[in-house]
Amino acid sequence: MTNEVGLSDEHSVSVERLTKVFPHGDRQLIALKEVTLEVQAGEFVCVVGASGSGKSTLLSVLAGLDQATAGTAHVHGRVALMFQEAALLPWLTAAGNVEIALELRGVARAERREKAQELLELVHLHGFERRRPHELSGGMKQRVALARALAQDADVLLMDEPFASLDAITRDLLHEELVRLWTSKNLTILFVTHNAREAVLLGDRVLVFTSRPGRVAHEIRVDLPRPRSLGSPELAVIAGRITDRLKQETRMHAG
Repeated sequence: MTNEVGLSDEHSVSVERLTKVFPHGDRQLIALKEVTLEVQAGEFVCVVGASGSGKSTLLSVLAGLDQATAGTAHVHGRVALMFQEAALLPWLTAAGNVEIALELRGVARAERREKAQELLELVHLHGFERRRPHELSGGMKQRVALARALAQDADVLLMDEPFASLDAITRDLLHEELVRLWTSKNLTILFVTHNAREAVLLGDRVLVFTSRPGRVAHEIRVDLPRPRSLGSPELAVIAGRITDRLKQETRMHAG
Protein backbone atom coordinates (compact mmCIF):
# COMPACT_ATOMS: atom_id res chain seq x y z
CA MET A 1 0.00 0.00 0.00
CA THR A 2 1.93 2.97 -1.30
CA ASN A 3 1.63 6.44 -2.67
CA GLU A 4 4.86 7.26 -4.45
CA VAL A 5 6.24 10.25 -6.30
CA GLY A 6 8.98 9.17 -8.65
CA LEU A 7 10.65 10.07 -11.91
CA SER A 8 10.09 8.27 -15.19
CA ASP A 9 10.14 9.12 -18.86
CA GLU A 10 6.33 8.98 -19.03
CA HIS A 11 5.50 11.62 -16.41
CA SER A 12 2.04 10.08 -15.97
CA VAL A 13 -0.31 9.21 -13.13
CA SER A 14 -1.16 5.60 -12.35
CA VAL A 15 -3.52 4.37 -9.66
CA GLU A 16 -4.29 0.70 -9.07
CA ARG A 17 -6.92 -0.68 -6.70
CA LEU A 18 -6.52 2.32 -4.40
CA THR A 19 -8.56 2.18 -1.21
CA LYS A 20 -8.62 4.88 1.46
CA VAL A 21 -10.35 4.37 4.80
CA PHE A 22 -10.76 7.00 7.54
CA PRO A 23 -11.68 6.34 11.19
CA HIS A 24 -15.19 7.64 11.90
CA GLY A 25 -16.13 7.33 15.56
CA ASP A 26 -16.33 3.64 16.35
CA ARG A 27 -16.68 2.80 12.65
CA GLN A 28 -14.67 3.28 9.47
CA LEU A 29 -15.49 5.54 6.56
CA ILE A 30 -14.48 4.17 3.15
CA ALA A 31 -13.72 7.23 0.99
CA LEU A 32 -12.20 5.39 -1.99
CA LYS A 33 -12.61 1.74 -2.91
CA GLU A 34 -10.31 -0.02 -5.39
CA VAL A 35 -9.89 2.98 -7.69
CA THR A 36 -7.94 2.22 -10.85
CA LEU A 37 -7.02 4.86 -13.43
CA GLU A 38 -4.16 6.15 -15.53
CA VAL A 39 -3.31 9.55 -16.98
CA GLN A 40 -0.86 9.63 -19.87
CA ALA A 41 1.88 12.23 -20.18
CA GLY A 42 0.49 15.48 -21.58
CA GLU A 43 -3.11 14.41 -21.07
CA PHE A 44 -5.85 16.53 -19.47
CA VAL A 45 -8.20 14.30 -17.47
CA CYS A 46 -11.17 15.53 -15.44
CA VAL A 47 -12.80 13.71 -12.53
CA VAL A 48 -16.44 14.45 -11.75
CA GLY A 49 -18.55 13.17 -8.91
CA ALA A 50 -20.98 14.18 -6.21
CA SER A 51 -19.78 15.78 -2.99
CA GLY A 52 -18.19 13.21 -0.71
CA SER A 53 -17.23 10.85 -3.55
CA GLY A 54 -13.55 10.92 -2.63
CA LYS A 55 -12.28 13.15 -5.46
CA SER A 56 -10.26 15.43 -3.16
CA THR A 57 -9.00 12.42 -1.20
CA LEU A 58 -7.63 10.97 -4.44
CA LEU A 59 -5.62 14.13 -5.11
CA SER A 60 -4.34 14.24 -1.52
CA VAL A 61 -2.99 10.72 -1.84
CA LEU A 62 -1.42 11.47 -5.23
CA ALA A 63 0.19 14.62 -3.84
CA GLY A 64 1.67 12.69 -0.93
CA LEU A 65 -0.42 14.52 1.67
CA ASP A 66 -2.15 11.31 2.69
CA GLN A 67 -1.37 7.61 2.65
CA ALA A 68 -3.27 4.91 0.82
CA THR A 69 -4.90 2.26 3.00
CA ALA A 70 -4.47 -0.30 0.23
CA GLY A 71 -3.45 -0.32 -3.41
CA THR A 72 -0.96 1.95 -5.16
CA ALA A 73 -0.87 5.55 -6.37
CA HIS A 74 2.11 6.79 -8.39
CA VAL A 75 2.93 10.17 -9.87
CA HIS A 76 5.84 9.92 -12.30
CA GLY A 77 7.55 13.31 -12.21
CA ARG A 78 7.28 16.47 -10.16
CA VAL A 79 3.80 17.26 -8.86
CA ALA A 80 1.99 20.44 -7.78
CA LEU A 81 -1.44 20.70 -6.14
CA MET A 82 -3.94 23.56 -6.53
CA PHE A 83 -6.85 23.85 -4.10
CA GLN A 84 -10.31 25.39 -4.44
CA GLU A 85 -9.08 28.33 -2.38
CA ALA A 86 -5.91 30.12 -3.42
CA ALA A 87 -4.40 29.63 0.08
CA LEU A 88 -1.98 32.53 -0.33
CA LEU A 89 0.10 33.78 2.58
CA PRO A 90 -1.61 37.08 3.49
CA TRP A 91 1.53 38.87 4.70
CA LEU A 92 3.36 38.31 1.39
CA THR A 93 2.92 40.05 -1.94
CA ALA A 94 1.85 38.19 -5.08
CA ALA A 95 5.51 37.91 -6.05
CA GLY A 96 6.45 36.77 -2.55
CA ASN A 97 3.91 33.96 -2.67
CA VAL A 98 5.42 32.70 -5.93
CA GLU A 99 8.97 33.13 -4.68
CA ILE A 100 8.29 30.81 -1.72
CA ALA A 101 7.81 27.88 -4.11
CA LEU A 102 11.04 28.80 -5.86
CA GLU A 103 12.89 29.06 -2.54
CA LEU A 104 11.72 25.58 -1.57
CA ARG A 105 13.23 24.33 -4.83
CA GLY A 106 16.55 25.87 -3.86
CA VAL A 107 16.51 28.66 -6.44
CA ALA A 108 18.91 31.50 -5.60
CA ARG A 109 17.41 34.77 -4.32
CA ALA A 110 18.32 36.92 -7.35
CA GLU A 111 16.97 34.31 -9.72
CA ARG A 112 13.81 33.89 -7.65
CA ARG A 113 12.77 37.48 -8.16
CA GLU A 114 13.27 37.30 -11.92
CA LYS A 115 11.51 33.95 -12.25
CA ALA A 116 8.54 35.07 -10.13
CA GLN A 117 8.17 38.10 -12.39
CA GLU A 118 8.16 35.86 -15.46
CA LEU A 119 5.54 33.54 -14.00
CA LEU A 120 3.23 36.37 -12.96
CA GLU A 121 3.50 37.81 -16.46
CA LEU A 122 2.69 34.36 -17.82
CA VAL A 123 -0.65 34.42 -15.96
CA HIS A 124 -1.25 38.05 -16.95
CA LEU A 125 -0.57 39.68 -13.59
CA HIS A 126 2.09 42.14 -14.70
CA GLY A 127 1.81 45.25 -12.51
CA PHE A 128 0.31 43.35 -9.56
CA GLU A 129 3.53 41.84 -8.24
CA ARG A 130 3.57 43.99 -5.08
CA ARG A 131 -0.10 43.58 -4.23
CA ARG A 132 -1.03 41.54 -1.19
CA PRO A 133 -3.85 38.97 -1.34
CA HIS A 134 -6.45 41.29 0.22
CA GLU A 135 -5.83 43.71 -2.66
CA LEU A 136 -6.55 41.09 -5.31
CA SER A 137 -9.82 39.79 -6.75
CA GLY A 138 -10.71 36.11 -6.47
CA GLY A 139 -9.62 35.46 -10.03
CA MET A 140 -6.31 37.24 -9.48
CA LYS A 141 -5.65 35.17 -6.35
CA GLN A 142 -6.17 31.99 -8.33
CA ARG A 143 -3.79 33.30 -11.00
CA VAL A 144 -1.17 33.79 -8.30
CA ALA A 145 -1.87 30.26 -7.03
CA LEU A 146 -1.43 28.96 -10.57
CA ALA A 147 1.86 30.85 -10.95
CA ARG A 148 2.98 29.37 -7.62
CA ALA A 149 2.11 25.88 -8.85
CA LEU A 150 4.07 26.48 -12.06
CA ALA A 151 7.01 27.74 -9.96
CA GLN A 152 7.35 24.21 -8.63
CA ASP A 153 8.40 23.17 -12.15
CA ALA A 154 5.82 20.40 -12.00
CA ASP A 155 5.25 17.80 -14.69
CA VAL A 156 1.87 16.90 -13.21
CA LEU A 157 -0.66 19.47 -11.99
CA LEU A 158 -3.38 18.24 -9.62
CA MET A 159 -6.31 20.69 -9.42
CA ASP A 160 -9.08 20.43 -6.83
CA GLU A 161 -12.04 22.51 -8.09
CA PRO A 162 -9.79 25.59 -8.38
CA PHE A 163 -12.39 27.79 -10.11
CA ALA A 164 -15.56 26.71 -8.27
CA SER A 165 -15.92 29.88 -6.19
CA LEU A 166 -15.39 32.33 -9.08
CA ASP A 167 -17.97 34.19 -11.12
CA ALA A 168 -18.80 32.81 -14.58
CA ILE A 169 -16.84 35.35 -16.62
CA THR A 170 -13.67 35.03 -14.51
CA ARG A 171 -14.00 31.25 -14.60
CA ASP A 172 -14.25 31.28 -18.41
CA LEU A 173 -11.14 33.44 -18.68
CA LEU A 174 -9.19 31.12 -16.39
CA HIS A 175 -10.35 28.10 -18.37
CA GLU A 176 -8.79 29.66 -21.47
CA GLU A 177 -5.65 30.53 -19.52
CA LEU A 178 -5.29 27.03 -18.14
CA VAL A 179 -5.66 25.37 -21.55
CA ARG A 180 -3.06 27.76 -22.98
CA LEU A 181 -0.57 26.93 -20.21
CA TRP A 182 -1.30 23.19 -20.42
CA THR A 183 -0.50 23.25 -24.14
CA SER A 184 2.53 25.56 -24.01
CA LYS A 185 4.19 23.86 -21.01
CA ASN A 186 3.23 20.28 -21.95
CA LEU A 187 1.69 19.63 -18.55
CA THR A 188 -0.20 16.57 -17.43
CA ILE A 189 -3.36 17.67 -15.56
CA LEU A 190 -5.78 15.80 -13.32
CA PHE A 191 -8.66 18.21 -12.64
CA VAL A 192 -11.40 17.55 -10.09
CA THR A 193 -14.79 19.22 -10.55
CA HIS A 194 -18.48 18.65 -9.87
CA ASN A 195 -19.39 20.62 -13.03
CA ALA A 196 -19.97 18.37 -16.05
CA ARG A 197 -19.74 21.21 -18.58
CA GLU A 198 -16.43 22.37 -17.13
CA ALA A 199 -15.12 18.80 -17.37
CA VAL A 200 -16.08 18.48 -21.05
CA LEU A 201 -14.75 21.95 -21.85
CA LEU A 202 -11.31 21.09 -20.47
CA GLY A 203 -10.75 17.35 -20.56
CA ASP A 204 -9.45 14.85 -23.08
CA ARG A 205 -11.27 12.31 -20.94
CA VAL A 206 -13.81 12.55 -18.12
CA LEU A 207 -13.92 9.99 -15.31
CA VAL A 208 -17.25 9.73 -13.48
CA PHE A 209 -16.94 8.72 -9.84
CA THR A 210 -19.54 6.82 -7.88
CA SER A 211 -20.95 8.23 -4.68
CA ARG A 212 -19.12 7.13 -1.52
CA PRO A 213 -17.16 4.96 -1.58
CA GLY A 214 -15.65 6.56 -4.64
CA ARG A 215 -14.49 4.53 -7.62
CA VAL A 216 -14.45 5.04 -11.39
CA ALA A 217 -17.89 4.14 -12.69
CA HIS A 218 -17.65 5.50 -16.25
CA GLU A 219 -15.09 6.95 -18.63
CA ILE A 220 -16.06 9.37 -21.41
CA ARG A 221 -13.57 10.35 -24.10
CA VAL A 222 -14.09 13.92 -25.34
CA ASP A 223 -13.23 14.06 -29.05
CA LEU A 224 -14.34 17.65 -29.61
CA PRO A 225 -11.82 19.94 -31.35
CA ARG A 226 -10.14 22.74 -29.40
CA PRO A 227 -10.74 25.54 -28.61
CA ARG A 228 -14.12 24.60 -27.17
CA SER A 229 -17.07 26.73 -26.13
CA LEU A 230 -19.43 26.20 -23.21
CA GLY A 231 -22.24 27.17 -25.55
CA SER A 232 -21.43 24.39 -28.04
CA PRO A 233 -24.39 22.02 -28.66
CA GLU A 234 -21.96 19.10 -28.98
CA LEU A 235 -20.42 19.94 -25.62
CA ALA A 236 -23.88 20.20 -24.06
CA VAL A 237 -24.82 16.72 -25.29
CA ILE A 238 -21.74 15.08 -23.72
CA ALA A 239 -22.18 17.08 -20.51
CA GLY A 240 -25.81 15.96 -20.39
CA ARG A 241 -24.77 12.31 -20.60
CA ILE A 242 -22.32 12.82 -17.74
CA THR A 243 -24.93 14.62 -15.61
CA ASP A 244 -27.40 11.76 -16.17
CA ARG A 245 -24.81 9.26 -15.00
CA LEU A 246 -24.02 11.36 -11.93
CA LYS A 247 -27.73 11.43 -11.08
CA GLN A 248 -27.92 7.65 -11.44
CA GLU A 249 -24.98 7.22 -9.09
CA THR A 250 -26.51 9.60 -6.55
CA ARG A 251 -29.86 7.78 -6.66
CA MET A 252 -28.15 4.43 -6.16
CA HIS A 253 -26.27 5.82 -3.15
CA ALA A 254 -29.44 7.36 -1.71
CA GLY A 255 -31.25 4.06 -2.10
